[in-house]
Amino acid sequence: MEGTAADGTGPGRGHWSDERPPEVPGGRPGGAGGGLPHAAGPQGSEDPPDPAGSPGDLPGAAARPGRIRTGRNLPAAIGVGVALGAAVIGSLYTVKALFLLVLVAAVGIGIVEMVRAFAVRDMHVPVRLVLAGFVAMVAGAYWGGPIWLLGAFTLTVLTLLSWRMFQGQEGYVRDAAASVLTSVYPALIAGFVPLMLSKSDGADRVVIFIAVTVCSDIGGYFAGILFGRHKMSVISPKKTWEGFAGSVLACVVCGALLVRFLLEGQFWQGAVVGAVVAVCATLGDLVESVIKRDLGIKDMGNLLPGHGGLMDRLDSLLATLVPVWLLLAVFVPM
Repeated sequence: MEGTAADGTGPGRGHWSDERPPEVPGGRPGGAGGGLPHAAGPQGSEDPPDPAGSPGDLPGAAARPGRIRTGRNLPAAIGVGVALGAAVIGSLYTVKALFLLVLVAAVGIGIVEMVRAFAVRDMHVPVRLVLAGFVAMVAGAYWGGPIWLLGAFTLTVLTLLSWRMFQGQEGYVRDAAASVLTSVYPALIAGFVPLMLSKSDGADRVVIFIAVTVCSDIGGYFAGILFGRHKMSVISPKKTWEGFAGSVLACVVCGALLVRFLLEGQFWQGAVVGAVVAVCATLGDLVESVIKRDLGIKDMGNLLPGHGGLMDRLDSLLATLVPVWLLLAVFVPM
């Protein structure tokens, strides 16, 4: 992909990008704060390092102290997971608006990580406009419903396209496409959380969505370590079909129990939710892997020890959010 001149000049670059990453050894741009590229492969590499710790990972080399064979720092990963879980549960069951702040903070950081990652490939996104649009989507969805979510998203996209238009023609499609993608993934998709939360039993619905998705990660992780033999995809070579089976089993059991006892639905309905989550979560992981491989980075960031960046944790959640919202609305309508 063509970039601007070596001195950083070029039509509109100084105006379009809210943040220009500094140069790093080897001549590639790197992001500030969040450590991008976190562990990028060589420029043009067809096989940059894979994110460690994805569900269904094959056993790798001999384990280091405190690490399981996939390379994930398990104690750190567990600690971070517990802390995030406490923040989610504590805010969900106290003041719902407080959870919205947690959502905005988490997804907002994810948006910043994506913007910096795109800058590695000379794609520039006005991060402040995307963040403002995301806040409008969250507020509109929670207090106004789906129409307001769609309206806020549409205005965000139109603003981004118009803003870039005044920065010059060169690179317009490249930058506009990256901006629209960021507005959809993660911003628009995350806007379905307040739609789910706005119901009287919204906190329980959000817990089901998060818990079943987390079970996909846990089930796939340990099943892959213990039984993983058959690789699933060249996109993520450490994923295995045995790990995927572990994800399905964990999700089906968790979904059946939570839907039955939190929403008073049927066991089979929860099992369907779990099976769909397992498939969508795996696809979400693979999509994120494709994005990172194309950008030549290992992780979106390094904010979370043992996990990478926030987007490295949000990928499965974003992929399962809309299907869970829709299935729960059909199975257990309000």
